[in-house]
Amino acid sequence: MMHAPGADDAVESRTNPLPHERRSARNTALAFAAALAVSLLGGCAAWNEGPGYYLQSIVGHLSVMSKARPIATVVADPQTSPALRRRLEDVRAIRSFASDELGLPRNGSYTEYADLGRSFVVWNVFATPALSMRLEQWCFPFVGCVAYRGYFDREDAERFAQQLRDEGLDVVVRGVPAYSTLGWFDDPVLNTFIGYPEAELARLIFHELAHQELYVKGDTTFNESFATTVEREGVRRWLDAVERRTQDTKLRVEWKVFDARRQQFLALLKRHRAKLEALYASPVPDEAKRAGKREIFIELRRDYEALKRSWGGFAGYDGFFAQPLTNAHLASIASYTDLVPAFRALLEREAGDLTAFYAAARRIGRLPADERRAALDALEP
Repeated sequence: MMHAPGADDAVESRTNPLPHERRSARNTALAFAAALAVSLLGGCAAWNEGPGYYLQSIVGHLSVMSKARPIATVVADPQTSPALRRRLEDVRAIRSFASDELGLPRNGSYTEYADLGRSFVVWNVFATPALSMRLEQWCFPFVGCVAYRGYFDREDAERFAQQLRDEGLDVVVRGVPAYSTLGWFDDPVLNTFIGYPEAELARLIFHELAHQELYVKGDTTFNESFATTVEREGVRRWLDAVERRTQDTKLRVEWKVFDARRQQFLALLKRHRAKLEALYASPVPDEAKRAGKREIFIELRRDYEALKRSWGGFAGYDGFFAQPLTNAHLASIASYTDLVPAFRALLEREAGDLTAFYAAARRIGRLPADERRAALDALEP
């Protein structure tokens, strides 16, 4: 996900963001927006490219915010389709649950709706060396280093990706449906994800609000794993609440099937990422490593076809495998959830008390990077 700047401290807690009534000031605070937008788009290479990267960041973000309308206004609009109206009512319930039951920030985020007229809000560029699973980093004075570079225009993202390919890197451009500004702005609900199944919609909102609850400067895996842990616990509790209210298990059954497939897909990528890491760390010549790399990706596609057959032919991940796969494809997905088992163990240690869990995670987040990772490794089963 993508984030806004915070204080110089390593850990950001955004439980008291800008007041809702100050929303109108956001479109005129260009000096702040410049810093924000660059942080949002995940890279400091703008320092080497001049003002163009800053400009597309500012214009893109302010364009998103300018399209936002209060959900109540959209629901009351006679031009709003019944399907969108129902889904926005779902968002209202999910948003209230997030603060009332999960202790996530209570603010103006996800109380507005914006139709951007496109499928993704931004496009992120990820890159690795050809014989390494290490994601390239782009660093900022505000949010530290992050493992992607983002653009509001896909053509801009593709141009930057081609520059990296010309340097010999493995690269992927991935569309992103949502991003978090860590509470500095009221993040709106977007058309890019409003059509998700109800539980998946709840998952995304819980995930983005978790980034507002806790953000560790320069540690993407920590941040994403923390938010993933919160989202999964949040969805579990949300489904419990829905089932108690409706006496209907349909939503839970659908989610279990959906989530099981996602977890199997991630496990498949993680398994083959580990094979590539072992290959690249071996003492064989680079030519042999390149040959082994090709074989591992062939094996990955073969294993996916077997997995798909076990799903009865479900083809939801065919798009991923339809593209030429690289190290960057696996590294940009599989590594983001590496610390979830540790965070899950931390939540269990706190007896499921989310407030205590947030506080414990924040204490770990304040540790120096090496100590932080050691503390989480000690928690992992």
